[in-house]
Amino acid sequence: MSEKRSIFEEVGGDTERAAAVVGAISRGDDGDRNLTRIWLRCLIGLIVAMITVGGLTRLTDSGLSITEWDPVMGALPPLSTLAWNAAFDAYKLTAEYTFQNMAMTLPEFKIIFWWEWAHRQLGRFIGLFWFFGFIILFLLKKLPKRRRWSLFIIGPFIGLQGVIGWLMVNSGLDGVRVDVASYWLMAHLGAAFALLGYIFWFLQMIDRSDSDLLQSRRLREPKLFGMSTILMYFVALQILLGALVAGIDAGRNYTDWPLMAGEFLPPDIFDLSPWWRNFFENDGLVQFIHRLSAYCLFVFAVLVGLKVRKSAHKRTRSAFSLVWVLIIFQLVLGVITVMNSSPWNLAIFHQFSAILLWLAVIRGRFLAGFPVITSLRTN
Repeated sequence: MSEKRSIFEEVGGDTERAAAVVGAISRGDDGDRNLTRIWLRCLIGLIVAMITVGGLTRLTDSGLSITEWDPVMGALPPLSTLAWNAAFDAYKLTAEYTFQNMAMTLPEFKIIFWWEWAHRQLGRFIGLFWFFGFIILFLLKKLPKRRRWSLFIIGPFIGLQGVIGWLMVNSGLDGVRVDVASYWLMAHLGAAFALLGYIFWFLQMIDRSDSDLLQSRRLREPKLFGMSTILMYFVALQILLGALVAGIDAGRNYTDWPLMAGEFLPPDIFDLSPWWRNFFENDGLVQFIHRLSAYCLFVFAVLVGLKVRKSAHKRTRSAFSLVWVLIIFQLVLGVITVMNSSPWNLAIFHQFSAILLWLAVIRGRFLAGFPVITSLRTN
């Protein structure tokens, strides 16, 4: 006759079986994700560097120094005096040279050439780093099975970014424009931030097991998650508007604050024809919209902050505290940058802090959707 089992043993046995079922969600999928995490973190670091170098390329007016796009042979810089003179002669055909840089010498041209060349080489390196990293991790079976397609999309996204970059440069080579078209600059920067955010989101997904994500999603705070989604798009909009400001050097005019030229609305905000050009090329209107959007973003961030205070999850609250600090810092830094007529050092710092804010908002949204389960004592 078999022994009677204790009721506590029965419950314990059920618990073990339940745990086994939950673990089965990620069985054969988690494996060793460390290499994939390292690969994604390196990609994030490279893209942050790419955005920063791209900003410096714009601030130094270097973007039009290379007038052709050759994805393969273009990796080689001029290797002789004859080649350097040919590159300089090609640049002399641009409107930027004709109207701004007629006095430029070959040594000065080399400076802006190296900025653009470094920007393009970094883009090539990022593409190769993704390609070889993906192939190696795939062959080693280190890629999470449920994330392979999502990680593969990164490659075409990088390629698309290169195409947008060339369309942007090409817009400034029409012999009419002194700089690249501001809307193409906006598209180029926006795509870079979208790619950065996409990779960062999936890094957080891979940092946690599928079973953990499944359980934490049940504790999602829908309203906070929805508000954080709106906040994310709001920050993205502000970044795009900042690209328009940078594209036409609008930050170097109207250096008073909070007014513009002593008034709430800057003068002549619709003096370009057709009227829609003013939203892309009128420095007063573009900067005004960028300022107004920043104020609206601040107000909405206050509402999100009030909502997140009621969150039951400590890490979610901490993540949004960082978002709040970065929004205030970015707002103050933006005012200082404009009041100093946007010198390159403040302008690039303003762009870099936008990167930090973007990543912080995505982190906060992720934790709102997949909160970290902690004990009541740690909350």
